[in-house]
Amino acid sequence: MARTRVKVKHAVAGTVAIAATVAVVFAGCSSGSKGGAGSGNGQGGNPRSALTTTDADWKPVADALGRTGKLGNNNTAYRVNLVRNDLQVTTYGVAIKPGLSLGGYAVFVRYDNNETLLMGDLVVTEAELPKVTDALQSRGIAQTALHKHLLEQTPPVWWTHVHGMGDATQLAQGLKAALDATSIGPATPAPAQQPPVDIDTAGVEQALGRKGTADGGLFKYSIPRKDTIVEDGHVLPAATLNLTTVINFQPVGGGRAAINGDFILTDTEIQKVIQALRAANIQIVELHNHGLTEQPRLFYMHYWAVDDAVTLAKGLRPALDATNLQPG
Repeated sequence: MARTRVKVKHAVAGTVAIAATVAVVFAGCSSGSKGGAGSGNGQGGNPRSALTTTDADWKPVADALGRTGKLGNNNTAYRVNLVRNDLQVTTYGVAIKPGLSLGGYAVFVRYDNNETLLMGDLVVTEAELPKVTDALQSRGIAQTALHKHLLEQTPPVWWTHVHGMGDATQLAQGLKAALDATSIGPATPAPAQQPPVDIDTAGVEQALGRKGTADGGLFKYSIPRKDTIVEDGHVLPAATLNLTTVINFQPVGGGRAAINGDFILTDTEIQKVIQALRAANIQIVELHNHGLTEQPRLFYMHYWAVDDAVTLAKGLRPALDATNLQPG
């Protein structure tokens, strides 16, 4: 998820800044976009809201990508899932299901100035990463984060967040160039009937105080913040742009589960969440930003643990309670 406005053209117009924070961050800027950093349409004033759209509005995007997406968030966001079903990743001896940690995506949102926002998260191997970076940068699409979700992973996998603002078809063409540098395949259809989730889901829901969702044998949560999140004068649809706290349970047998995901945090919440997770013996994987200029300023904390699923849920609850999330 990026926080830099980019006007996509046939060549990059602007500058590229490279900085190191908790993770390595790549950012590309274009002087051609309206309402960018330092413009009159910044965080002050009345931010733009996303427009309601139809599937037909996004057909040029689907055609350019060679992949179809799905409308969500009251038909304001077109989301294309980019899951790494082709990778066999293990961490600490656990074979990672794609739904636990390997779910990339791209989301397109249209605003009333007839510009389209692209935000996404691409899951790439180390061999793919340089080619993906070059493809994105050559098309004027910014990278705003580079990080990992997992510890001790084999093979090494990275996650890079992308951002663009401009013509929807040109954005999709630029993203397609990056996808062509990977082995990310088309999305697999959901099973006609959900397989059983081999943990005490009722106990997990009671411990977390929220209803979860069964998804391909996993048990999942995606919880938006209460805050209205604004970036460069645009209100961001939180649920479809993954501006959420994510909790995924992957059963590993005997009522136990591996958990992975991330907490979405403001600066004052970070230490409280670290302390709550460590009190439950949950490992901290990474603390970083996904974007550059959003308000409120947001941080993301990835975590990992394997234990009895209900015990893990009880350990996660104080961390959830320390953040400004929407109620269950």
